[in-house]
Amino acid sequence: MQFLKQGKTMTNDKDVTGTAVDLPALRDQIDSIDKQLLALISERARCAQSVAEVKVASGDAVFYRPEREAQVLRKVMAANTGPLDDEEVARLFREIMSACLALEQPVTVAFLGPEGTFTQAAALKHFGHSAVSRPMTAIDEVFREVSSGAVNYGVVPIENSTEGVVNHTLDSFLESSLKICGEVELRIHHHFMLGANTRAENITRVYSHSQSLAQCRKWLDANYPGIERIPVSSNAEAARRVQGEWNSAAIAGDMAVQLYSLEKIHENIEDYPDNSTRFLVIGRDDIPASGDDKTSVIVSAHNEPGALYLLLEPFQTHGVDLTRVETRPARSGTWNYVFFIDFLGHQSDEHVSAALAQVRERVADLRILGSYPSAVL
Repeated sequence: MQFLKQGKTMTNDKDVTGTAVDLPALRDQIDSIDKQLLALISERARCAQSVAEVKVASGDAVFYRPEREAQVLRKVMAANTGPLDDEEVARLFREIMSACLALEQPVTVAFLGPEGTFTQAAALKHFGHSAVSRPMTAIDEVFREVSSGAVNYGVVPIENSTEGVVNHTLDSFLESSLKICGEVELRIHHHFMLGANTRAENITRVYSHSQSLAQCRKWLDANYPGIERIPVSSNAEAARRVQGEWNSAAIAGDMAVQLYSLEKIHENIEDYPDNSTRFLVIGRDDIPASGDDKTSVIVSAHNEPGALYLLLEPFQTHGVDLTRVETRPARSGTWNYVFFIDFLGHQSDEHVSAALAQVRERVADLRILGSYPSAVL
C-alpha cells in the first residue's frame, strides 16, 4: 500500500523498531549494512591470512580442513534465525570460506567432466567457486590425478536415488589407496533443451548420459516416444553436441544450459521430483572427527556359510547404523565378492572402533576407505 506525503512517495514499510520509514531511508540502511558486511568479510580474510602464516611457520602444509569447515557451516545453520533458510545461509558462508581459503592456498579439484556436468556442480557446491576445478574424462582419471598429487581432491558420483550405485566408482576404490574426505548431496533436475539451429518439430534424437535417460524414461515415453535416445559420456557432452545439429535435443542440467547457450523448452523432466545424486570427495589424508560423520569400508568375507551374517552382526551388537551395503565382484578368484559398507559414525568413535575390531576378526580383509563429515549442503 502506498500513499503520498509532502510530494514524496512513501510506503508503509517499518524498520526494526516499528517506525514507518520511506524507501530512500531503507536503501541508506542497506548501504550502511553492506559497508559493515564488507568490513567484517575483509577482517575475516585477513584473519585467514594470519592462519596461513601460523601454519607455514609450524610446518603445517594442510590448509583445507573438511571437518573444520563442516563444523563452521553447521554452527551457522544452527544460529540462523531467518528470513533466509539454513541452506541458503550456509551457501553464502561456503563462498566466503572458499574465497578466504584461496588467499591461503587455492584448492585444486578434479571432477568427472567435461565442464557443465552435475559432478562439477557438486564440486562447486562443496568447495565454492574460488576452488580451481579441472575436468577429467573418466572416473579412474580423477583417482589418478589425486593419487599423483596433481590436484588436492577429486569429486566422483557414487549413487543416485532412483538408479542406484555407480559401479565405476566402487571399482576404482578396489585399486586405489585414496581416502574419502567428504560427501555432497545434489538434487538433480533435468531439462530438455535445444540448440540455436533446432526447432522443436524437427527433433528426431535426444542425447544424454545413460543414467539421465533412465531417470527421464517415463517423461520421454509420454512426450517424445518416437525419437532416438542416444547415450553419451556425460550430459555436458550431450549439450555440446546439439550446438551444431538441427534435429537433436539434449537432456542436461542448468550448468550445461548456461555454458553451451542452449534453450530450455521443458524443465524438471525427471520422473521422480526427489531425484538426488550423492558424490564423494576423495583425497590422500585421513579426516579427524567433526561430530557428525560417516565411515565407508571395503570388506572381503570368507567364502563360507553364514559369512554375511558374521560380517554384519557386530554392527548390530555395537549399535552402529548401516546406511548402505553394496556387493561387487572381487579382483581375485571367480565368484568371490567384496562388500562396500557405509555407516554413521567416525572410526575413532568407541562403538565404531569396537564393531570394526570384531568384524576384522571374522573376515579375510577389511579396509577403511575413510571417515568424513556427513553432507552439510
